[in-house]
Amino acid sequence: MTDAGAAAAPTLSQDSGSDFARLSRRVARTGLLDRRPGYYLVRIGIVAGLFAAGWAAFLAVGDSWLQVLVAAFLAVVFAQVALVAHDLAHQQVFRTRRPSRVAGWIAGNLGIGMSYGWWMTKHTRHHANPNHEQLDPDVAPEALVWSEEQARASRGLSRPLRRWQAYLFFPLLTLLGMNLHVSSVRALLRPSMKHRRLEAALLLTHFAGYLGAVLLVLPPAKALVFLAVHQGLFGVYLGCTFAPNHKGMPMLTGSDRLDFLRRQVLTSRNVRGGRLVEIALGGLNYQIEHHLFPSMPAPQLRRAQPIVRAYCAELGIPYQESGLVSSYAQAVRHLHRVGAPLRT
Repeated sequence: MTDAGAAAAPTLSQDSGSDFARLSRRVARTGLLDRRPGYYLVRIGIVAGLFAAGWAAFLAVGDSWLQVLVAAFLAVVFAQVALVAHDLAHQQVFRTRRPSRVAGWIAGNLGIGMSYGWWMTKHTRHHANPNHEQLDPDVAPEALVWSEEQARASRGLSRPLRRWQAYLFFPLLTLLGMNLHVSSVRALLRPSMKHRRLEAALLLTHFAGYLGAVLLVLPPAKALVFLAVHQGLFGVYLGCTFAPNHKGMPMLTGSDRLDFLRRQVLTSRNVRGGRLVEIALGGLNYQIEHHLFPSMPAPQLRRAQPIVRAYCAELGIPYQESGLVSSYAQAVRHLHRVGAPLRT
């Protein structure tokens, strides 16, 4: 994969007669694909301000158990920074690659300790083949399995874990933040990684500043609690942002060959809930529209939804929407169902 931006949809010239091309022309005529610099200027300014305010509060509170509240606040802010990095990877903010990449390094590597290049490559593969057992890294069998075939293939110490994985889903999300850090470091150890030296320097700067501040301000016991609360809640928030979108939706295998429109719509789920949910999920509650038009600015997705939903109805393509709690319930039920072969 290249760093050209995460999973662009096929162009009209490549697919001029397809169902997606006709939808794309309808959306393009509305201007919804145009950049929204004012929106992102305000959003990035607010997130950056909250980031600075969180660390200022950390220094002001000092050696106190009130740092638990600061850790929770910074967990939310770190997740919002990650959502900004997501939009940068899709070139929703800037038209060209270079400013998107530079801003992504600042937000990802320097801001929250996540390799922007590694994550963008991984996310590009996800967008190209969502919920595909062999091609989507987000459903690769790691701690959890996402299909009965993956469950049957489980070996060793992972089998007992996956047997009751539905009950462990949310507890395991507390490790997601740490997993991002570890995966970033492992990716940057590979010689094939582009810009690895620069990314590694920014990542080390983050770790040195983050751990240095915590250990200088707090005694060991409070420092450990701060790290556990901050990283744990960061992982839970981030996991709860991405989990409703595809988990529990149909899984594809090597033999499944769907066109672009159906591949994206049938494996994605939208989440209802209004503006509060939209802010909390960074616009990813409109997952169907985002997967069809990944470079569309986040605030435009809700305006594209009626067009996409009506078009899917015309073609008889199921369009899945549910509430936030219901989406989590569907994901957990799916995990329990695919783990059934390990319980019999």
